[in-house]
Amino acid sequence: MSRARVARRIAAGAAYGGGGVGLLGAATVGVLLAEVQMAKRHVGTPRGTEPPQPPNADGLYGRAFVDPLDNRSPLRLTLLGDSTAAGQGVHRAKQTPGALIAQGLAAVAERPVVLRNVALPGAMSDDLARQVTLLLANSSAVPDVCVIMIGANDVTHRMPPTRSVRCLAAAVRRLRTAGAEVVVGTCPDLGSVEQVQQPLRWLARRVSRQLAAAQTIGTVEQGGRTVSLGDLLGPEFIANPRELFGPDNYHPSAEGYATAAMAVLPTVCAALGLWPEEERPDVSRHEGFLPVARAAAEAAAEGGTEVAAAMPTGPRGPWALLKHRRRRRIQPPEGPPGETSAAEPASGAGSGAGQGAAQGSEQALRKEAGVTRPGR
Repeated sequence: MSRARVARRIAAGAAYGGGGVGLLGAATVGVLLAEVQMAKRHVGTPRGTEPPQPPNADGLYGRAFVDPLDNRSPLRLTLLGDSTAAGQGVHRAKQTPGALIAQGLAAVAERPVVLRNVALPGAMSDDLARQVTLLLANSSAVPDVCVIMIGANDVTHRMPPTRSVRCLAAAVRRLRTAGAEVVVGTCPDLGSVEQVQQPLRWLARRVSRQLAAAQTIGTVEQGGRTVSLGDLLGPEFIANPRELFGPDNYHPSAEGYATAAMAVLPTVCAALGLWPEEERPDVSRHEGFLPVARAAAEAAAEGGTEVAAAMPTGPRGPWALLKHRRRRRIQPPEGPPGETSAAEPASGAGSGAGQGAAQGSEQALRKEAGVTRPGR
């Protein structure tokens, strides 16, 4: 069965309340369970110890763009999802994906950005309902854009994929109804975890990609966009696992989160109409309009691929636009919110060298984000 067909079956089951898609015969279960137990010895926090809490990166980014004459309020960015969205595995707020995306968005928009992160380490897709309710409790502070990263725990805890996609689609629908743009970083490729051996590695990769493709279908049908996190965005992750994984051999390192943020930022900006690239396919980059299930399957196989709704219907159902947006290196902010630094000057440090350094940092980030050369 093709990947597109499997993804379509999972998404259809999510929409109509069907069950999961069986992948394994009973003869393989014993081998896989043994592999799971071996992997647990090497991956994650050692037994008996509490995992460190992710740093809190909430706050205002892009203070250099605060203009008393500008009546617009800061852009509001919110992250939802699991430990990857929360930034577990790094020790500084500036290294979390939320801080990196907020800093990049502020630089591209030339406008301050307020970041709020309601992601919960260990969360599965069924926790998104609680996170969305928490987020929308204040109707006057609806985010401009929400980034959701979810799915890895659904795979490791064997949540039926149809239920996983159903929960995600419901969350996207609620956020879109409230007026927020939504970008989903789909399930990462758990087969890239270095300590996982065959045949569990093969199964983890297969199940992860099937879920990612189904997540794409469910998200696009509700008006959101997706970015494939795949093997955490690129062959460099497989080539340098010790650099891109954190100390627990499971969560990304600071470099891994920067790689993920680089891929998500262009789609976040495009959702808000801020990215300089045109919203049409570049054939030379293998972009194009495809049936949503096929686009979802292709995106799941190649990290960093964006899928967005294109046409509501076609010969084979809804169609989507598949894009490979040009990634730009994101420089992390000089310090987390509240610290005196070039990127985030503290109150009262807005004049002289402090503000000049802040402006220079923002300009450098804008250059790295590619907005100084539209269309490249």
